[in-house]
Amino acid sequence: MAIKTEPFVLNMGPQHPSTHGVFRMRLTLDGEVVVDLEPIFGYLHRGIEKLVEGRTYAQIIPITDRLDYAAPMSNNLAYVLAVEKLAGITVPERAEYLRVIMAELQRIASHLLAVGSFLNDCGAYFTPFLYMWRERESIVDLFDMVCGQRLTYNYMRIGGVSHDVPDEFLVALDKFVGRMPFFIDEYDQLLAENEILLARTKGVGILSKELAINSSASGPVLRGTGVEWDIRRAAPYSIYDRFKFDIPIGSVGDCYDRYRVRVEEMRQSVRIINQAMKQLPPGEIRSEVPPLLRPPVGEAYGHIESPKGELGFYLVSDGSIAPYRLHIRPPSLINLTALRDMIIGWKIQDVVVVLGSIDICLGEVDR
Repeated sequence: MAIKTEPFVLNMGPQHPSTHGVFRMRLTLDGEVVVDLEPIFGYLHRGIEKLVEGRTYAQIIPITDRLDYAAPMSNNLAYVLAVEKLAGITVPERAEYLRVIMAELQRIASHLLAVGSFLNDCGAYFTPFLYMWRERESIVDLFDMVCGQRLTYNYMRIGGVSHDVPDEFLVALDKFVGRMPFFIDEYDQLLAENEILLARTKGVGILSKELAINSSASGPVLRGTGVEWDIRRAAPYSIYDRFKFDIPIGSVGDCYDRYRVRVEEMRQSVRIINQAMKQLPPGEIRSEVPPLLRPPVGEAYGHIESPKGELGFYLVSDGSIAPYRLHIRPPSLINLTALRDMIIGWKIQDVVVVLGSIDICLGEVDR
């Protein structure tokens, strides 16, 4: 006999270990089944897009570190590309290669954090997370060797990068990319066919290809649905057109596909880094750029394939030393637009799994 129950509202967050930041979901439940969801933002809002109007173009770089603070190198790169496009600045060859190496290391580090925390959300406790944190720490050590920072790197510069890499960096990098494929195989051995992971993720939180496209989703969230779209290939920036790599895609668009795409993307990032190391030329690491840059009046949009998807910066110049307007296109915010459709009909214990599979960072959501 069916038991008649009345729907009730449950708040998850904003301070909740599985919301991946100060993010609140207002869930309407019928028993344990989610019948409606309202995502609520704004608890972390810092007004970055307004703050930058009072800073020079160079002074804005450290602020971009605070957006997706799990992938600061990517934020730096997207911003300086937009400024260089606006001002018509050419970047030296060696700097381009160093940028690609740092961006792909950052992709691996971000995916390690995303997959490790996602597995925690699935109930794996700490074993897979600590395995992946081990390799992420090696990447942070590499970043520390280059710029002296372990979280907010401030490494990219308009026209290049802040420092050349020391000799010991290339030795350590070669060692890292040599052993990383073994560790990824280790993750697969532990997880790929794990019956609990399959039960929690297979067929759960399905995002259709059509809805993903219509909601402007990008990154692993989009590619998990089977759409082979990656800005590095579709609209190559920097020197990505010089490298051979595959674009991993899913087929169903469920939580498992999004997880698998991130794991396979780490393999491709190792592949790109290996090619960049072999092709790394000598030379300058930064073009001559005035300390108080004054781009000509106009506008420009620079975008990259960040670990979470399309990260873009739209800049408007009025000819002064500070941008007249800056607007950020954050993948975490855009990817969240389909959250309600992905969760309705699933049970409350599936909510944290679906949300974790999107991989958000509230720093760029509430920018």
